[in-house]
This record gives sequence, C-alpha cells and structure tokens, in this order.
Amino acid sequence: MKTFTKILVAHLCLALACFATLVHAKPMQLDDVFQLEYATDPQPANKGKQIIFVRNYFDNQNDKQRSNLWLTDARTGEMQALTSGLYNDYAPRLAPDGKRLAFISNRTGSAQIHMLWLDSGRTAVISQLPASPGQLTWSHDGRQLYFTQFVKSPSKPPVSLPGKPEQASWAKPPVFIDETYYRADGAGFTERGFTQIFRISASGGSAEQLTRAEMDHNGPLAISPNHQQLYFSATADPEQAVINSALYALNLSNLETKKILDGNGPEAQPRLSPDGKTLAFIGFEDKLRLYEVSRLHLLDLKSNKVRTLTGDLDRDINDAQWHEDGKGLVISYDDHGKTHLAWQPLSGKRAIISRDVGGTTLGRPYPSGNFTLAGDLVAFSHSQPHRPAEVGITHYRKANTEVITSLNSDFNARTHMGKVELLQYQSSVDQLPLEAWIVYPPNFNPNEKYPLLLEIHGGPVANYGPRFSSEMQLFAAAGYVVVYANPRGSDSYGPDFVNEIHHNYPSHDYDDLMDAVDATIAKGFIDEEKLFVTGGSGGGVLTAWIVGHTQRFRAAVVAKPVINWFSFSLTADFYPYFTRYWFAKKPWEDVEHYMARSPISYVGNVKTPTMLLTGEADYRTPMSETEQYYQALKLAGVETAMVRIPEAGHSIAARPSNLMNKVAYILWWFEKHGGKKIDTETATH
Repeated sequence: MKTFTKILVAHLCLALACFATLVHAKPMQLDDVFQLEYATDPQPANKGKQIIFVRNYFDNQNDKQRSNLWLTDARTGEMQALTSGLYNDYAPRLAPDGKRLAFISNRTGSAQIHMLWLDSGRTAVISQLPASPGQLTWSHDGRQLYFTQFVKSPSKPPVSLPGKPEQASWAKPPVFIDETYYRADGAGFTERGFTQIFRISASGGSAEQLTRAEMDHNGPLAISPNHQQLYFSATADPEQAVINSALYALNLSNLETKKILDGNGPEAQPRLSPDGKTLAFIGFEDKLRLYEVSRLHLLDLKSNKVRTLTGDLDRDINDAQWHEDGKGLVISYDDHGKTHLAWQPLSGKRAIISRDVGGTTLGRPYPSGNFTLAGDLVAFSHSQPHRPAEVGITHYRKANTEVITSLNSDFNARTHMGKVELLQYQSSVDQLPLEAWIVYPPNFNPNEKYPLLLEIHGGPVANYGPRFSSEMQLFAAAGYVVVYANPRGSDSYGPDFVNEIHHNYPSHDYDDLMDAVDATIAKGFIDEEKLFVTGGSGGGVLTAWIVGHTQRFRAAVVAKPVINWFSFSLTADFYPYFTRYWFAKKPWEDVEHYMARSPISYVGNVKTPTMLLTGEADYRTPMSETEQYYQALKLAGVETAMVRIPEAGHSIAARPSNLMNKVAYILWWFEKHGGKKIDTETATH
C-alpha cells in the first residue's frame, strides 16, 4: 500500500505541475517529434522490485531512433541508466540467476551480443557474428545463450565471362534471380539464405550453428527443463507455403530435428510450460480467406493431442506467456481498437488485467507494445492517447496497473495535446455498429466551425484506437478536427467484420468512412465546405477510391497506395500472399475483378486536387503505383503533385524527419486548397 501511495503522490504532483503550466503550453509542433521517448521490452528483475527496459529516443543530429537500457525501481520510480551513448541497445534478457544481463547492441559497429554484469556495471561484447542475432534465449543453467541468425546460402551465377584481364575494370555482373521471394520492403533485394539457430557460451567465444535445413527457423525458442530439446516453428517450403508453418523439436545432443505438428495453417510462437510437458502455440486453420482468428492452442507433447484454449474468444492472440506454476498464461489481444492483457487459466474464466498496452508506434495509432511475465508480475508498454509508451506493471491476475516511469513528463508539461474521443455510429448500408475516434484541436471551442481531416488506416486488416499518434496530434494542432475510423475490414472486431471485404476491397468500407464523416458533421462544429482526406497504404487505396466516388472533399493526399491491383500483385514484394488471399484467381485469370476494385479504373471521375506521397524504396506498394496515378491524373487534367521520399520504404516515418516531412506536405497541400493556414513561425520551435 505504501508503494502504491508513493507512486500515486508522485504522479499527482506531476499532474498538478502539468496543470499549472497548461496555460503556457503550446500545441504540438513538427520538431517536437525529436523530443518524444518511449519504453519497450520491460523485464522484471530482482523478484519484481526493479524493471529493466529499453528507453527509445531520437538522435536529432543523425535523424535516427536510438535506444539504451535503463532500470527503474518498481516502488519509487527512481531510474538509472545501464547503458548510454548514441547506439541501439535492445533485447535485454536476464540470466536465470538475475546477476547478468545479455542484450544486443550495435555499439561495436554491427549488431552483436553483449553481457552486462549488474553488480559491477561492467559490459563486454561476447560475439563476433556476421549477421544480426535475434530471439536471444538463456539456457536454464545460465551457461549458454541460444539465438537465431541469417546464414547465406552459397550460390554461383550460371554464366561467367572469359577474357577479363587482371586488374581490368568491367561493368558489374548481372544479378541472377530465380527465387519466389527476392526483395523485401525495408531490406531491398535479398540474399539467398535462411535463418538458423545457434548457441554461444555466456562467457563468449565462437558461436555454434545447430540447424542447417533450408528453412527459416523462427522463435521464440523454447528450451526443455532438462536441456534435451529446443522447440521452434519453421516453414519447410517457404516458396509455396506462403503463411503456413509447423512446430519442430531440435535434439540438443545429436542436433536432429523432428517435426512434431504440421496442420493446415500456421503454427507459431511456441511457449513451453514450466514442467516441459505442454507446448503452447498460436495458429489457425488456413481457409484461403482474407482473415482467420489466430487462437491459443496447447500441444500435449506426450500424446500429441491439441486443444484450443481461446476457442470462445474471436480475437487474435498476439502473445502468450506461462505463469511459473503452469496453471495458465497471460495473453495479449486487440479488442475494439485497444490492446488487452488477460489471465487465461487452463481451466476457468479468463480475466482482463489491462486494456492499455501500446504506445510504441509514434506515427499513427496502430496497436503495438509488449509485455513480460515474471513471477506474479507483468511488466508492459503502457499506452495513453496523450503520450507514448511508459512502463506499466500489474499483478498477473488482477487489474491494478501502476505506471512507474514518466519519460515524457517534460514534453506533456509544455505541450497542449488534442483530446481524443470515441465516436460510435452505425453504417448507413446495413446498420453495422462502427467505431471511430475524434481528435480535437487544442483550445477547441464547440461554438466555432472547424475543417475536418479524415485519416484512414492501412492494412486493410489492421486497427486504429485511442493510442498516441504524433501525426494525428500534429494535424489537430494545425486546427483540424481529425477523424479516424475502423471501417469493416479492420481487425479487433471479429472474423465476420473483417471478411465483409473478403475478395471485395474496397467496397462498403468506403460507406463506413463517409458515415464517420457524417456523424462528426452532425455534432455541429464542422465547416462542411472544408473536408479533407488522407491515408497511407490501405488508407491510400481508400483515399484514391474516395476521390473517384465523391467530390465532397476539397483536397486529398494519397500516401503509398495501391492504384492498380493487376500491376500491384505482380510487383509487390509479397505477391504470392496477395494473389492467394486477397483474390480468388490470378490477375490474368480475372482481369475484370482486379480492375473493378482498382482506383485507377475511376480516375475519370476525379475532380478533387490530389497529391501523392510515397517512399522511393517502397517494395510493398511500389513507386510505380504512385506514378501510374500521378500520370493518369495529369492526363485527366486533375490538379496533382507527387512527393517522393528518398531512400524511404513503406514505413515512411521510420526516420523522424520523414515523419515531419509527411505531415508538413499534407498540411501544405490542404492549406493550398482552403485548409488551415500554416503559421510558419509556430510550425517549429
């Protein structure tokens, strides 16, 4: 009780300080992006008395995200740095004895495994790996670390030229490609190879490769209590399986791999029970639909029988972690735009312990965050609409969350954030219940009239919610009432809601978005002559669809869109997935259907001034999609512009200045067409 009182008083004092300075606070400005911080990957330590976490921040000079490891006292909230410097330190993993902390860092020039001795504070790099490690996992005796790493496959081009003199400078040789997957967004053209499992002594030395099969070995890695087996998931035929995977056991003595479960669909994220008898995993039966619910299952390793633990919950399980007594697991899932934590017993009633996980995606209000269960304590990324993630803790069976960090207290004290409010409404098509959120401008006055900005999420199978979003706050700070919705096709509302758009996207999701606009207008404070729309990825698809089906918006910004489903399905990085699950047939087998759902087919209807914005290195929705629409709009005589973000992939906002540029260009385009005038003196500090 004393602990809770101390933290409550501390946060009350902070709240009073924020209130006292609110009269001097200013709306969020573009360069405030560099002031944001957020907590990820919290790890309980010292029997829950302390929490180790990754403190993420932005490097203004180099325009990059950085991260260091910090420790906070769960009782007092006092913090201390475990690492420092303009590096990326991440994936902290405590040794079983709690005295050492393994983590991954690029502080030696490449991502390597490091060790921190908590009593002395000394650190050492213990690996010299050719590629970045992942899925860092301690052995139960604390002597070894297991991890995954990409291993190149040897390859030789089918052609070699004769006659090249020594020291001659010829053109670079051709690149020969015969793989199904040969490039990936954020990575570019990929090398041949597979992710394999390794182990290394906790004292350092050479890493030993444990697997060599031609398949990607995925974590988390689950090690049996007797150190005889290591469980993982993998796709045996990545060229054909697309999303399907199976569960495997690796014998740690003879290094033989055995497939233990292979159903019709993905079996992933294995978690072994404390007694080593039951393997929990997440998966679903693949029915070749747009969406299936990923449920939590239990595999009895002796009988090989499977039972579903969350059959009554039609929501995707994001993660699941066993309690040390083996009587249940803490799970996370999205429901109605919020990420929940819940206690899921092996028998009995499920209990929600938090609805506020997230806050680690700073651009738009998508689900994010993570949690760790240790003993009876759950540490997690705690989300609120007015700030990024802080460290939250709660009992594994009780909803008694305490927020024990305040990384953004200085930011919140000087920044007047827009209020975020739930909007519930019904579809005009079929009365389907729908949800959206309104972000009000700071100093909002309901007696005034405001321009409306509709912002549309991507996916399309994704969700927005009442989470922090720098983009939404910056739009609101510029004087717009911002509306963002979860139209049909969004997840966190069940499979029927998502599959409303199966083989039918876009369709009535368009109507759902228009209904959100109408419901906001009905509140009486919107200038109906000043409506604007933007969205990225799937939101870009719908924005382009909107301007091809209505002229009610004064201007639009279409970000990283799909404009032509025929060309997209043959140029995107993950094309086998799109053609298998988003359409009934291959593009040349059903040209009419592909084109009927393509915004390019309706470009002749467009009158709205429409700007396009895409990263030049985007391999998910390639630049060619943007160029098609830009040139089509030019030919149609529609006012348009194209903004190309150099070196940016699909995640445009991965670099802070790109996030700022995205928002600045959108606001400029809207101002140009009757939106709020941008005050260049206050757009930045």
